[in-house]
Amino acid sequence: MSCPVASIRTPFNKDGRIDFEGLRNYVEFSITAGSKTMLITHGDSLFSLLSDDEIGEITRVVVEQTAGRAMVCAATNTWNTDKAVDFAKHSREIGADILMVLPPDWGHSCTPGSIVEHYAAVAVHIPVMAVTNIFIQRGINFGLETLRIALEKVDGIVAVKDDMCNDFARKMSLLVYDKWAVIAGGQKQHHLNAYPYGCDGYLSTFITFKPDIANAYWLAIRSNDLVKARNIIRDYDFPYFNFVAALQGGFDAGMHGVYELFGIAKRWRRKPYYSLNDEEMERLADFMRKKGIL
Repeated sequence: MSCPVASIRTPFNKDGRIDFEGLRNYVEFSITAGSKTMLITHGDSLFSLLSDDEIGEITRVVVEQTAGRAMVCAATNTWNTDKAVDFAKHSREIGADILMVLPPDWGHSCTPGSIVEHYAAVAVHIPVMAVTNIFIQRGINFGLETLRIALEKVDGIVAVKDDMCNDFARKMSLLVYDKWAVIAGGQKQHHLNAYPYGCDGYLSTFITFKPDIANAYWLAIRSNDLVKARNIIRDYDFPYFNFVAALQGGFDAGMHGVYELFGIAKRWRRKPYYSLNDEEMERLADFMRKKGIL
């Protein structure tokens, strides 16, 4: 996971069916681009639009297309422990290498101990990646305490994906880096922020459509050329993310539009999520051309 990690975005056809051809193209492009990990996630993979059966089918297709050329990290939905364990068994049987586990926490119903028990039950069957999204509403101290207990009690946790960033990311990296791989959950700036504290890799946007940018950043990191790494963030990440985040439908609508521009997958997302119209696609293409990305 010490690489720009490809986060899997589930593509759709205009009628709302999953675009499995686009999904295979996405995986193939990302592997060819140099990513060593295909990461299915609750957010980017749009579990909010998928049935449990579809989550299983997407996992199967990603494993099949990857064909052992990269690590595959499957992901749970916010399922109860028994359901998460069942999916862990299924993921291992079809060839996933690791499972990102996101426990439910409606109404702050979990404790640090109950979350750790959830991780432990899943880790019996497959190596586990924790994800800090669950801690966003609970705060830094709750998150760090949960991970401290998990470090002590669950040998089967091998990685953590961070969604909280900033101060939490630095403290978390210092806490776990000698036992777990630490992955920043998107954008080079979050990786660079935590890199001196033990962050190993990051979920890369550009590795999935413009790998030259991602690979240039990673080469700068490996060469310890932090000025060059910073300049890549300044020249590409800041303007790109500012633009796509302001699009109607938000950042993810923009990302799906980008994949259509690059011929990887279609722009569509399943309703009620918004998909870019033709005029918005042209504005996106114009921006990408002006920045030298398209």
